[in-house]
Amino acid sequence: MAERTLIEWADATFNGWYGCTEVSPACDDCYAKRLMDLRLHRVRWGAHQPRVRTSPNYWKQPLAWQRKAARDGVRRRVFACSLADVFDNQVPAQWRTDFWTLIAQCHDLSWMLLTKRPQNIARMLPADWPWPHVWLGVTVENMAEARRRIPIILKVPARVHWLSVAPLLEPLDLRQWLGHGIDWIVVGGETGSKNARYMEPDWARDLRDQCRDQSATFFMKQMWKRRAIPSDLLVREYPAV
Repeated sequence: MAERTLIEWADATFNGWYGCTEVSPACDDCYAKRLMDLRLHRVRWGAHQPRVRTSPNYWKQPLAWQRKAARDGVRRRVFACSLADVFDNQVPAQWRTDFWTLIAQCHDLSWMLLTKRPQNIARMLPADWPWPHVWLGVTVENMAEARRRIPIILKVPARVHWLSVAPLLEPLDLRQWLGHGIDWIVVGGETGSKNARYMEPDWARDLRDQCRDQSATFFMKQMWKRRAIPSDLLVREYPAV
């Protein structure tokens, strides 16, 4: 939600708005819903519930990060909409227009966009896409979503195409896409609740080996219920950009 984040693979997060609707098995124990709806009561989750825009002062924060990045020559990774979905069709269109304007101004940051709605991406992008400082990613928690979502996102040009394989709910075979459009995967188990679903460590090991075989990069962010990551899985790579 700000310049410092507990998300292992990003330097900062930015949320232009809060709220979303569950659309797939990955959403069943949604951390954002538990935090923003059930705990903090800042927004109601679900279809036809109004999304809540963050404050004007909050929207200024990435501009400060941009000035610092330009001054220091250090590109920071910003995960956008960790508590929402950029390509949610229930978000007011003007909010997304404002979001693209902000990203365009912050070209010395790497913006990491993640969605479970890749079918909406093409019609919601700015007219002069692609932008070299924006990465596009989709969540793939099982093979059904991998087969459905990955081909869609690969039709949209991007500097980096990536996958959030979290929560990893079953063994996955991603070889046909790794190194053939998909540059990077972030793997993790479900956390944060007593209902968190089990992740077998060997599922993650297999994905690590698939990345090595297919010249893609692998980032292991967390185990199921945040158990200690086995030493052989403590791989945290980023794509070369």
